[in-house]
Amino acid sequence: MRIDIITVLPELLESPFAASILKRAIEKGLVEVHMHNIRDYTDMSYNRVDDYQFGGGAGMVLMIEPIDKCIAALKAEREYDEIIYMTPDGETLNQRMANGISLLNNVIILCGHYKGVDQRIRDAFITREISVGDYVLSGGELGAAILCDAVIRLIPGVLNNETSALTDTFQDDLLAPPVYTRPSEYKGMKVPEILLSGNFPKIEEWREDQALKRTQERRPDLLE
Repeated sequence: MRIDIITVLPELLESPFAASILKRAIEKGLVEVHMHNIRDYTDMSYNRVDDYQFGGGAGMVLMIEPIDKCIAALKAEREYDEIIYMTPDGETLNQRMANGISLLNNVIILCGHYKGVDQRIRDAFITREISVGDYVLSGGELGAAILCDAVIRLIPGVLNNETSALTDTFQDDLLAPPVYTRPSEYKGMKVPEILLSGNFPKIEEWREDQALKRTQERRPDLLE
């Protein structure tokens, strides 16, 4: 899988891909992640890529021309399955969406900044708009990092145990059951006996029951 991220602040995205699971996925060659600075595609003085919005109002807007040039340069090299724009008014990211995106080959992620991007960019180039929640960030970079993390960990070979992702919260529209590790008793708090029994069919039954119970208590909307 190849992910191209278009941004005005590529330095904001250096850390998420420089450690842990995402770093290992890149080193294994399971995913390519490339940052593209919008400022490299402008002819304006001081590498300017934003301007005041027509009609007045507070906040600067990313201009269409440098983004158009960047997307055109990328599309000249390969075909893309999706061109995603990170925006608070997009479709809210969920596990099912991450599952689908993880099956794609080439994806562009455009990070908004300031007041956003010229609407013509969204109309002409964007195939999907994604939000990471009902709140506003300073830019789309952190949202892009969240999307990439959710997607990349699902690619076969990224996690040491591939079945781990299949039992995560939301995979079956359920919350994950509680988990425990050593010691089996700590300050009077004990691990449920069923988990120590070695009876794996019964353990799975218990986990399914706990997942359903937890979902009913905390996220009943998932069961609707």
